[in-house]
Amino acid sequence: MFEEERLQMINQYIQTHSRASVSELCELLDVSESTVRRDLKELEIKGALKRTHGGAVFPELVSSEPTFTEKEDKYRREKEMIAKKAAELIEEGDSLLIDSGTTTMYLSAQLIKFRSLTVVTNSIILAQQLSSHHGIQIILTGGTLRQNTMSLVGPIAEDSLEKIRVDKAFIATNGIDAKFNLTTPNIVEASIKKKMIGCANEVIVLADNSKIGYVSFAKFANISEVNSCITGAMLSKDKIRELESKGLKIYLAGI
Repeated sequence: MFEEERLQMINQYIQTHSRASVSELCELLDVSESTVRRDLKELEIKGALKRTHGGAVFPELVSSEPTFTEKEDKYRREKEMIAKKAAELIEEGDSLLIDSGTTTMYLSAQLIKFRSLTVVTNSIILAQQLSSHHGIQIILTGGTLRQNTMSLVGPIAEDSLEKIRVDKAFIATNGIDAKFNLTTPNIVEASIKKKMIGCANEVIVLADNSKIGYVSFAKFANISEVNSCITGAMLSKDKIRELESKGLKIYLAGI
């Protein structure tokens, strides 16, 4: 078994069981303890798990997800630059689907220069910010409000997305990694992000540098399911090459 296959199996096992012992993983993979410990160390570096005495656990549970307010001020300047770059990809008359998130929220300041847009969103905050701009038609998905992220989620929100098709979707993520793809801390949020990706002609991920190479709790898409990622200009050349090797187009904000 190749190393990449082992890492994927370990990650999937811990996602399913929340924790794993070294002995369990040795039996699962049919490898030595030293190999498992080496793999756990690599996954911990990537943020996929936290090593414990005799095994590993999830690095973050759903309850540990930061609130919207806590996340808003982190990397603010970078997020503003990412939003500005995102606006360059929008054309007059476009229909847009904008995910809830602190980076996507900064798009609102960029959208007011357009005379005609349709914006579908599950973000209460984004809808409020755009409500006074008469050239923008706002459609809320409906659904159950998650106060942690101020987003609308659940079956009602997902059902509404099945009825639409948009030109471009701007998706927020907590992690994007060449091996473990796109992830977020909450399973319900992951479910609606997956629906969003499925109803757009073009999918653009917005992620500041801290999200690149990070792995969170719930996977919502493969990198192959999205078209491009806009991130900060400080992203290393190695990370750029790694993501581009998966077919992802990278835009660097501020360049």
